[in-house]
Amino acid sequence: MDQTLRADAEAIVRDAIAAVLPDEAVRRALADFTPGPGRLLLVAAGKAAWQMARAALDALPRVDGGVVVTKYDHVKGALPGVACYEAGHPVPDENSFAATRAALELTAGLRAGDTVLFLLSGGGSALFEQPLVPGEELQDITGQLLGCGADIVEMNTVRKRLSAVKGGRFAQHCAPAKVFQVVLSDILGDPLDMIASGPACPDTTTCADAQAVARKYGLTLSKDAKACLAQETPKTLSNVETRITGSVRALCAAAARACRARGYEPVLLTDHLDCEAREAGRFLADIARSHAGGGRRLAFLAGGETVVHLTGRGLGGRNQELALAAAPGIAGLRAAVFSVGSDGTDGPTDAAGGYVDGETLAALDEKGLSVPAVLADNDAYHALQAVDGLLVTGPTGTNVNDVAVALVNG
Repeated sequence: MDQTLRADAEAIVRDAIAAVLPDEAVRRALADFTPGPGRLLLVAAGKAAWQMARAALDALPRVDGGVVVTKYDHVKGALPGVACYEAGHPVPDENSFAATRAALELTAGLRAGDTVLFLLSGGGSALFEQPLVPGEELQDITGQLLGCGADIVEMNTVRKRLSAVKGGRFAQHCAPAKVFQVVLSDILGDPLDMIASGPACPDTTTCADAQAVARKYGLTLSKDAKACLAQETPKTLSNVETRITGSVRALCAAAARACRARGYEPVLLTDHLDCEAREAGRFLADIARSHAGGGRRLAFLAGGETVVHLTGRGLGGRNQELALAAAPGIAGLRAAVFSVGSDGTDGPTDAAGGYVDGETLAALDEKGLSVPAVLADNDAYHALQAVDGLLVTGPTGTNVNDVAVALVNG
């Protein structure tokens, strides 16, 4: 392993994520927030929910109660006056349902002078959920969508219609109270109705859109689930005010600054990366190979969210697959490719992503590991673990998509 490139990669990841933590962004979003004369309640949902809630509590003079629901191991301590829950992601579980019931009970029967401060971040589609079909079926449908390679917009188009809180239905539940929504975006282009499936946003998709996704991927649906897909979601909401804070664009800009600080000339390729993970990895490797040996220290950045088609039974995530797929293309070069999820958890693993450099392929060969075979089994985690290629940050407190970087060291 090239220790210089590895150290640079870890520093770039650390500095980029630190720059997009939601604390200051939430405080900015609340600068002109004026609650009504009645009760002020806080509901936070998503991978960054605890961090966002803590920042809001620091900025506000009071709250009259609250619920936070986030991913397992993402609660970093008690919050005054707020009940904190941890639940399943990317597939909702009974704790997701219980936490959401608590939020619905907290916000039941509100009046016109009351205010709900709703803090939303990516992951909310699984964490904030009150299903209209049996929980087991919702889990199965979510698993089908994850396994077939559906993108996040397609997934959420379906999931909205299977839920009592998605697609604007949570804001509808809170009416006539005002909902002041602060959103940390994890979807390309910041479509409000898709971030965490838009619990407090009018839905721009239609029943026909949802049914088309179901047909496209051949989803197995019960009669009740099909009936839900035929029920339209709210198209207007008069009680919601929204502030978007944070995005993959900010993550890419922070990563570029971090690259420059380490002596690399950054080049932003895109902040709308949305192809298959292994294709993105091969593409970044091709770019690195084109520029290697030119005497310049370069960093090529791509932000967004790739997808993975599940063909095996291994362990990994899209960022690990991206990195591993790049290993053959940069073999023997003074180059590295790494990719991380800004939330610190890549797929169902404890790694934020993966790292490979010009020496990784030889190290894999020594251990009898074939990149094509590993990718076919979707087992990037164990392969990278065997060659010290996992990047582990722990839960970061933010969630603004992923960033992948190809470094060329002269």
